Amino acid sequence: MEQFLNGQIALVTGASRGIGAASAEWLAARGAHVVAVARTTGGLEELDDRIQAAGGSATLAPMDVTDEGAMAHLCRSIFDRWGKADIWVHSAFHATALTPTPHLTAKDLDKLIGTNIRAFARLIALVDPLIAPAEAPKAVFFDSDWDEKFAAGYAMSKAAERALVQSWQAESAKSHLGVHLLRPNPMPTAIRARFYPGEDRDALNSPRDEAARLLPDVFQA
Repeated sequence: MEQFLNGQIALVTGASRGIGAASAEWLAARGAHVVAVARTTGGLEELDDRIQAAGGSATLAPMDVTDEGAMAHLCRSIFDRWGKADIWVHSAFHATALTPTPHLTAKDLDKLIGTNIRAFARLIALVDPLIAPAEAPKAVFFDSDWDEKFAAGYAMSKAAERALVQSWQAESAKSHLGVHLLRPNPMPTAIRARFYPGEDRDALNSPRDEAARLLPDVFQA
């Protein structure tokens, strides 16, 4: 496999499962050193095992993206060690159970806003100066929509995330920074399982297949 990302540093937030883990493996297989961030230590260790078995390398950072102090320290540590990061892939996202819109609780709203909006906006502010020194920095995000009932909280915070990405994308259009918003096909993720509890998950596309479909257009353009 061509190592065209050899020597590049890829920060992947939300890396323990789903499209985040699949993206981390795809990048590592092409020579990038992956800094993998997630709350689930076990999931990160399993990811590291797969990356190493395929001949890649990773640094594990078990932490919560809502902990701004921890994320700031991580970004500073990456800068101190490598001088920059080249790639940021973000897939950390919180989803509550489906519920009628009037039944959204303050606790659920606080969690949705805290993880999917506030923490994400602060991550953009932290990561932007980290990847700016790279020759061709790339920031990659994953979009989805939900046009059915009972998912107002999810749809609200996803729309806010989309707006942040699209604004940053427009602001960066004339710079060397590439901001990419990708749309995976339906995958058997934990979030989707909440929305479709009885669905045949074998009929869905795997995160690995979706990463292999979407990422080449970003990194080989």
